[in-house]
Amino acid sequence: MVRLFTALSVLLGLACTRADTVSFRHDVMAVFSKAGCNNGGCHGNAHGRGSLKLSLRGESPDIDFKALIHSNSSRLLIPDAAEESLLLRKPTLQRRHEGGERFKVGPLEYIPLQQWIASGLPKDAPDAPKLIELRADPEEHVLIGSDNSVHLKVNAHFSDGSKRDVSRWAVYEPSDLIVDIREDGYVTATQPGETTITVRYLHLQRPVRIAYIRSRPNFAWAAPTPANVIDEAVYAKLRRLRMNPSERINDTHFIRRVTRDLTGLLPTQEEAQSFLADTHPRKRDLLVESLLERPAFADFWALKWSDLLRNEEKALDKKGVKVFHSWIRSAFAENKPLDQFARELVTGIGSSYENPPSNYYRALRNPTLRAEATAQLFLGTRLQCARCHRHPYERWSQDDYYQFAAAFDGIGYKIIENKRKDGLDKNSFNGEQLIQVGLERKLKDPRSSKAPKIAFLPIPGMAKQEGEDLAALGNWLTAKDNPLFARVQVNRIWFQLFGKGIVDPVDDFRSPNPPINPALLDALGEEFVRGEFDLRHLIRFIMRSETYQAAAVPNNTNANDSRNCSHAFVQRHDAETLLDSIHQVLGTEAEFTGIDHPLRASQLPGVESVHRNRKPKKDEHFLKVFGRPVRQLNSDLERSNATSLAQVFEMTSGRTLQTLLADSENRLGKFLDDNDSDKELIENLYWTALTRAPRAIEQETMLAHLVAATDRRRALEDISWALINSKEFMLRN
Repeated sequence: MVRLFTALSVLLGLACTRADTVSFRHDVMAVFSKAGCNNGGCHGNAHGRGSLKLSLRGESPDIDFKALIHSNSSRLLIPDAAEESLLLRKPTLQRRHEGGERFKVGPLEYIPLQQWIASGLPKDAPDAPKLIELRADPEEHVLIGSDNSVHLKVNAHFSDGSKRDVSRWAVYEPSDLIVDIREDGYVTATQPGETTITVRYLHLQRPVRIAYIRSRPNFAWAAPTPANVIDEAVYAKLRRLRMNPSERINDTHFIRRVTRDLTGLLPTQEEAQSFLADTHPRKRDLLVESLLERPAFADFWALKWSDLLRNEEKALDKKGVKVFHSWIRSAFAENKPLDQFARELVTGIGSSYENPPSNYYRALRNPTLRAEATAQLFLGTRLQCARCHRHPYERWSQDDYYQFAAAFDGIGYKIIENKRKDGLDKNSFNGEQLIQVGLERKLKDPRSSKAPKIAFLPIPGMAKQEGEDLAALGNWLTAKDNPLFARVQVNRIWFQLFGKGIVDPVDDFRSPNPPINPALLDALGEEFVRGEFDLRHLIRFIMRSETYQAAAVPNNTNANDSRNCSHAFVQRHDAETLLDSIHQVLGTEAEFTGIDHPLRASQLPGVESVHRNRKPKKDEHFLKVFGRPVRQLNSDLERSNATSLAQVFEMTSGRTLQTLLADSENRLGKFLDDNDSDKELIENLYWTALTRAPRAIEQETMLAHLVAATDRRRALEDISWALINSKEFMLRN
């Protein structure tokens, strides 16, 4: 029977064809991965399962070989009677197995294991060919209508120049469950949408993007003339997907969208009416230029980067927060290139008060935290998994992790003073610190208990580099030939303007999470480098595109699209934008603890310590409810834009809005004091809150409410409440 199975294996093109050619690394390890034996929920668990522990996803074949050979179970491997080995009997359920049936007795998974055991458990020769590349064909494919299947062909390329079809032995992991995938790589779409299939064989993986759309036999391409390469890249993909972009937004929506996106504020009634009356052919471009130069633009982007750089009082103290925020804001006010901004951060040492960038390291107290934060912020790389094992979804090894972390070793802190409020909290600081470099290196690689050598991450397209100081690190990090730095920054900017990144999550660049439109990301990265990392230049470039100016209203071809920029993505505004807009509509000023002069929420320098034992003021409570981050992570994702029941209560009956509406000094009192007619009152409110005049039915309804009211002031509060609670006010569209 075994001979029959072996003969069948030849016909089926299996990785191994004769007992003497069975490779532990390439055949046995492939079986473990295909059967799921080395997954985290099975023997790849940190503690293993039963008497067997394998490396997670086969990251360490040599360790797995030793684990099998030196197993505590004498019956795990029986070369003289291979079929009696528990390694074969348990996964085929000939013996009880908690993991269930992993494969059957037959010519596929069973035979390579049986042959390896029967041939004496051979170890691969040191000069055996090594897997160097994995290719999948196709790497991108669009399925349409009844043509809903495609067969992925996966080839492994080895160091001796040979290649092997490993379609049957690769592991297929879709990001969205809109496809069924057979063991041999045959993909069938079950519902419309897009998915990225991570094709994995041994330690390598390859992303494959599959899209499925319904048949549209009458589809006709219709789109504006592309304004730049952004539109060319977006429209090329939309055309393949048989989607038309939505119409261009009108001037009313444009001024509202661009003003909020660049300043976090609403356009005033005068600004909006003046813009709508303007007949200049380039008035949209001129509006963008004027907004880019406003102080509110620097305020808004300082807010975004203060989130990312963990500018909060617990670690930095109140003065540290202020000087750090002031430096960040000045960088955006003077249009400091983002590469220079990043270099100054990672090389920042000295007094936390006199040299504000040094506060970057004040919040990151050890080498591994510094390495992880820097990689995630500036390279979109999440290294955390590689601290304990080879990254299961990326190329990073433990060597890469500790060698990169070593670049941040030898940084210490001289505490000039510390007037912490809680003497028992050793992670709380209140006073000046000196960040110093060149101190004793204490980082040890836990595998060897030795200090790792310093080496920067092996970025594809860049030679692996070593360096002994932070200046070398900063230059490497922001080099023009570092493909990740530029792409991560443009992806973050795109995320702020569109609500979703081209790579999403925005700081998670890895092969199983490819960009939704690689050509678009490449074009933006090249433009950013060409523009010398100028933030304003890139924003201007994006906002001139037809893609940015597309309406949120979908058409009959793109209604189900949420990824490809065929229409604007509708989402709730950030907490600070929402609160500032409410104050702007009602003409009131926000109140924050410890702030003795008027500040908008987007101008706040930092986040107060979450451990402060006091009742927050109403505006602070509002920001917390609507997802303002506490700045404990160096990630865009700490901020939450998710909706909640608490937000509904806050908007409908919460003390913030109710108090502001009833404020006798607010804008409503001024409207009444001006003795405007009911019609003028309603028009002013609509222009202030929604940047437009009321429609006829709205005018009629609101007039009726005012006329019937016994208390004109309360009626005006009702109308204001309704406008502020409208989707048009709360959502970006």
